[in-house]
Amino acid sequence: MKEFLKYLGPILLLIGTIVIAFYFFNPSSENTLLVLSGVLMVLGLIVHVVVNRFVD
Repeated sequence: MKEFLKYLGPILLLIGTIVIAFYFFNPSSENTLLVLSGVLMVLGLIVHVVVNRFVD
């Protein structure tokens, strides 16, 4: 379980990147995908820093 927690932040960042790439290639005028990808990227960064501080 600790191995999964160590990689949870980068996984969230990767999912955010995939969502923003999907937004780029899908012609849409909605901002929901941009907001979702931004939240995933910020959350992934925070999770990565916090988890790696406490899990060793």
